[in-house]
Amino acid sequence: MTTINGIEVLYKAANHDFTKRWRQFRPGKEVLPEGWQKEPGRRALDQDLIFEQDVSISLRDGVKIYADVFRPVLSENEAVPAILAWSPYGKQGNGFQSLDKVPWRAGIPKHWTSDLEKFEAPDPAEWCPRGYAIVNIDSRGVFDSEGDIAMLGTQEGRDGYDTVECIASLPWCNGSVAFAGNSWLAVAQWFIAAEQPPHLKAIAPWEGISDIYREQYGRGGIPNPAFADYRSNFNGNSRLEDVAAMIRRYPLHNKYWEDKRAKLGQINVPIYVLASFSSCLHTEGSIRGFLFSSTKDKWLRIIHTQEWYDLYQKSANDDLQKFLDRYLYGKINDWEATPRVRHSLLGFNRPSIVDRPEPTYPPTYVEHKTFFLNCQAGTLNEDSSPSTPSSSGYQSDSWDDDGAHFMHKFNTYTEMIGFSQVTLYMSCAETADLDVYVILRKLDANGQPLKHINIPLESLPSGTTAADVPDLNIFKYLGPNGRLRASQRQVAADPGISKEQSKLLAPALAWHSHEDEEKIPPGQIVCFEIPLWPSGIIFEAGESIRLEIKGHEVTLPEFPALHRVPQNLNRGRHIIYSGPEYPSSIVLPLGSGDVAN
Repeated sequence: MTTINGIEVLYKAANHDFTKRWRQFRPGKEVLPEGWQKEPGRRALDQDLIFEQDVSISLRDGVKIYADVFRPVLSENEAVPAILAWSPYGKQGNGFQSLDKVPWRAGIPKHWTSDLEKFEAPDPAEWCPRGYAIVNIDSRGVFDSEGDIAMLGTQEGRDGYDTVECIASLPWCNGSVAFAGNSWLAVAQWFIAAEQPPHLKAIAPWEGISDIYREQYGRGGIPNPAFADYRSNFNGNSRLEDVAAMIRRYPLHNKYWEDKRAKLGQINVPIYVLASFSSCLHTEGSIRGFLFSSTKDKWLRIIHTQEWYDLYQKSANDDLQKFLDRYLYGKINDWEATPRVRHSLLGFNRPSIVDRPEPTYPPTYVEHKTFFLNCQAGTLNEDSSPSTPSSSGYQSDSWDDDGAHFMHKFNTYTEMIGFSQVTLYMSCAETADLDVYVILRKLDANGQPLKHINIPLESLPSGTTAADVPDLNIFKYLGPNGRLRASQRQVAADPGISKEQSKLLAPALAWHSHEDEEKIPPGQIVCFEIPLWPSGIIFEAGESIRLEIKGHEVTLPEFPALHRVPQNLNRGRHIIYSGPEYPSSIVLPLGSGDVAN
């Protein structure tokens, strides 16, 4: 029996049928010549590459994992740094997910990448000519790597430590190692860097959760196994840690889930963090990783597009190279003059603001303004609670009920930048628990809700209109959101950060331990303090912001299979209260372009 912090880990069989891949297991070395293509239509190599297939790496417990290494052809005394790509998605780009399975390849033309890259990872065809080796790793249990597949946490951190030290010792490596990549490839970096391998010189976690329970599987105390169920078919010869089964068995936070919260305070290497608002997975964790890692050398870029689209842009690669050159080659360049924060504000129906430089995040000019809900009028009133008590509600167990809406119209140009928090007084007569979901939407001057297109239409097939773009979170962003289960409403101090650090999240200061349940008598009014993930949105004069409160998921699905997946316990009518006795409100981080500039 395998345990984590004394808690039994549940497993399921990995997918053993993975024979359809580019190369079967075959340790060896060859040169891929200039002009080589994996298949017609893919990017051709600009120069010869050395390809070492199925390189064995021994971990501290005797388990062997395997990597594919792509590196430039070197003279006898030359050595290069290594960029590691760590995930269970397959080192040959042949896991269950790939850009080829995403509509329009997320705006990335097929000929832009060689298909030697792992999913969500740097392309060897791009990076070897820049003077780096790319090491694609099949982590523990994946494909031919030994052991059971681990789902992040301390195990992957320690495996990553051992891998860094092994790769740094190889004769072609100059002793400097970094990690790069999106999503899982970013999440793993938080755990590996926290183990502090001596030869790890920098990390580039571009879009990565840092607390698996609170940001994904148990956000707001609401168990959500759907995403884990969706991507449960990782390839391997043994077993897969069954996170979906774990959240079903252990819906409350415990020591198993604590193991899957990154120890950000132990990260002391330079970091270059990427975040976007177009992710229902990574926004919070990416920004927390930037704010709460201990290193003094850290940079944050918040983009206005989708993460995969950004990853393969030349400008993004040039920027990343400048960072890696500084810390893996020790080059004296102008990287350290790069603004510590470059953030974007989404325009929705107007051009976005891109790469605005700031010394801190959120910017110091942001003011936190309180708006009180008026249930009778359906409005958000600035500064004062309605003098007359009122209530409104919605049918919580109906996807057709769009919830309760509260609107505020801006009279001047306004920017929302950073974290928000809503305080709601609510009840339900039919149940002793309830799940509440909230989202902020931008409305145009005619009161119509807007969607931000995450991938520029000009990067999609000619003639594509906004109406043609799928209603998926990858392609469209609705607004910042939050959620909370009533029995999980107790507010506590976050033990992972200091009281002073927590102020960086203002006004979203409520933190919930999710360790115990406190059910409510049906019909009793209770207070919900719900932090919303950060965002950046532009409002012109005459446009509005709308708070929506619902009994079901408020974001678009990441993939079609996740559309309207049942995941909560709601039934009956949820009632929201406003007035002097029950001052339901929301605090918004607002500023103006005049102040910013």
